[in-house]
Amino acid sequence: MGALSHIRVLDLSRVLAGPWCAQNLADLGADVIKVERPGAGDDTRHWGPPFAKDQNGQDTTESAYFICINRNKRSITVDISKPEGQEIIRELAKESDVVIENYKVGDLAKYGLDYESLKKLKSDLIYCSITGFGQDGPYAHRPGYDFIIQGMGGFMSVTGEADDFPGASPQKAGVAIADIFTGMYASTAILAAVVHRDRTGQGQYIDMSLLDTQIAVMANVSSAYLCSDKVPRRWGNASPIIVPYQTFPSSDGWIIVGVGNDGQFKHFVTAGGQAHLAENPLYLTNPLRVENRKSLIPLLEEMTRQKTKAEWIGLLEAANVPCGPINNLKEVFENEQVKARGVQIDVPHLTAGTMKLVASPMHLSQTPVEVRLAPPLLGQHTDEILRERLELDAQSIAGLKEKGII
Repeated sequence: MGALSHIRVLDLSRVLAGPWCAQNLADLGADVIKVERPGAGDDTRHWGPPFAKDQNGQDTTESAYFICINRNKRSITVDISKPEGQEIIRELAKESDVVIENYKVGDLAKYGLDYESLKKLKSDLIYCSITGFGQDGPYAHRPGYDFIIQGMGGFMSVTGEADDFPGASPQKAGVAIADIFTGMYASTAILAAVVHRDRTGQGQYIDMSLLDTQIAVMANVSSAYLCSDKVPRRWGNASPIIVPYQTFPSSDGWIIVGVGNDGQFKHFVTAGGQAHLAENPLYLTNPLRVENRKSLIPLLEEMTRQKTKAEWIGLLEAANVPCGPINNLKEVFENEQVKARGVQIDVPHLTAGTMKLVASPMHLSQTPVEVRLAPPLLGQHTDEILRERLELDAQSIAGLKEKGII
């Protein structure tokens, strides 16, 4: 039994931040019902290619994007724009512990599905809203997109090639970090609210904002600005405060070297046959190396180009100098450590036969995470949920289908 096997979640969210949050809860054992639009579903169902392939190597209709954020959930299709659909959601909310939604501010109030409406039906309900800018402030009614939030929240101002590099420009992250981090924070907030409810019997409202989250996860960069009033610059793959702590070219690709102290610097240059650099008065300490990085880095790059990636990693691991390769995803999933940890899992699926997924990184000794359900087909569990939760008979369900409610 999962740690949250006693928790029921009604997931009204779409795309990434909300579904990521709900999947975390589902992985921990919660019974998550994903509500989708009849005939269309979550937008990410159609965000492809790539799509999962069936046993004959042909594309299914299951997009890779949807697959990564919707395992361990059951899918029900409900048209919430119609009164009968709204009533279904209200009845499901009464049977749930948590509601998650990421509609625009005020949208669900039009349907009587906002927190103030639903808490009248269930006073201890935990209701989490995820938006781009939060429920108040001058930007509250703006739509929020991860790419834009990465720019507005400062992330892109410190990401990309160094400011003095020819052609340097701001860069977004390769994944939607504002969405993903907001989903993670939302999961934590919901769990805190569950603990509070279990202690006091009180539900509560959770207001999550992508912009708030993006600024929060700037971490030491935000703190550095607040402490110094100096606007941080882009450093590319280098560190502003540790040298050398960056990528270096080898004879056949790139490696990462993270020299954290003066001893490691000596071991690094000694491994490359340039031990004299550790004795150079310009590079004796990290503050000196930071001050003189412009003269030091070209010397180190000339040194690292003399050996292959594999040679460097072997030498530096033997010398206890932090280092690593820059893997593509093929190399990631072929890595012996990744295989040993069981990061890739195969689960049965109705159309794909066997679907490849990335396992949850949460490893609990007493309540381990398990994949109980593959990412669902659109509306796969509609009849099941209506019979189980609302005790509707076959005739009633057929009537709702005829009206296009489900």
